[in-house]
Amino acid sequence: MRALHSADWHIGQTLNGWSREAEHARFFDSLTDLLVAERIDLLLVAGDIFDTTNPSGESQRLFYRTMAGIKQRLPRLQVILTGGNHDPALRLEAPADLLGSFDIHTIGTVHRRGGQPDLDRHLIPVPGPDGTPEAYVMAIPFLRAADLSGLSFAAAEGETTVIDAARRFYADLTEAALPRIGDLPLIAMGHLHCTGGLESEGAERRILIGGSHAVPPDIYPPRIDYVALGHLHGPQSLDSGRVRYSGSCFPLSASEIRYRHGVTILDIEGRRIRATHRDIPLPAPVLRLPSTGTMTLAQLEAALSEIEEGPEVDLRPLVYVELLAEEAPAVMMGRAEALLRAAPVRPAGIRIHRAQDHTAPPAPAPSLAETSPEALFAQAFEAKNGFAPEDRHLAAFRDVLSEV
Repeated sequence: MRALHSADWHIGQTLNGWSREAEHARFFDSLTDLLVAERIDLLLVAGDIFDTTNPSGESQRLFYRTMAGIKQRLPRLQVILTGGNHDPALRLEAPADLLGSFDIHTIGTVHRRGGQPDLDRHLIPVPGPDGTPEAYVMAIPFLRAADLSGLSFAAAEGETTVIDAARRFYADLTEAALPRIGDLPLIAMGHLHCTGGLESEGAERRILIGGSHAVPPDIYPPRIDYVALGHLHGPQSLDSGRVRYSGSCFPLSASEIRYRHGVTILDIEGRRIRATHRDIPLPAPVLRLPSTGTMTLAQLEAALSEIEEGPEVDLRPLVYVELLAEEAPAVMMGRAEALLRAAPVRPAGIRIHRAQDHTAPPAPAPSLAETSPEALFAQAFEAKNGFAPEDRHLAAFRDVLSEV
């Protein structure tokens, strides 16, 4: 069996007033082609399908058109979508009866029966060629405070914290599922921030429950063979690869430009699940000018002159500009905006930086007790390369460290 894990589509997002609809449509075309080419049996989308809790009619039409197109080309594909913190939970579930008839399952909220999570709603069997279950998916959306029984917002000793409540939630649900699943593979879905995951600025909201915004990966019981997560936009693995973020579909902020955007393909052989990242080409370039550091207005003009005009305005490059202050910021901002208006680009943002003072003495080196392996890696990386490690470098370091 083969599955594809995706998340954080954020349909309906705009960037500095620019619609991303054409980019989303092109991404979904590429995703559909990949599902067909890789002969995928199961599609998992782990939250933040929409960018807002009140998506526009155009955003909803794009989503349903995409689902229809996928099912037309892959009638036997099973699709499971769970809600994220951006999603309209109840609206996502409203057409569940209709979509369910096409093997498209939508779980926007936690459903309970007799005070316990409803296993019939959240544990979804994935049939094999003969129709009998070949795997199970524990489909859990973004957990709100009301979903975690016994959660205390106080920090008093002995009271249930968000970590304890989340751990018990997954433990109880897994324990209840055991009689049904037997020795078949179990995949869990979730939408949250796991400790150790690298977050990006500008598109991800810190989701606070009980004063905490991150939980450790070990809240997921060992019996769960793979955890398909959404919320953090950089593709990354935790807990030796058992817990994974697939990442967002394309850059949703400046901090995501250098991410490897795409999806995760899962090869499922019994309870052995092998995850492989697969890049999907960006539907439109997202650029930082310059790629590192800052530039002058003259350098900006030269860089913009090298960008060729594309056939579609909605797929022109989105450009973030980092300028070195040469004169009054208001004057520079006006000139930069004029240059961008005349170029075949979509301006995403302009920042003006003052020249740094390098005359200050360097800070004393910390003692071994005050540092960490990751901090030492960052220091060594910068000394060798001349710039600080990016999120992708830190993620690779953490992957290596988890295997030691």
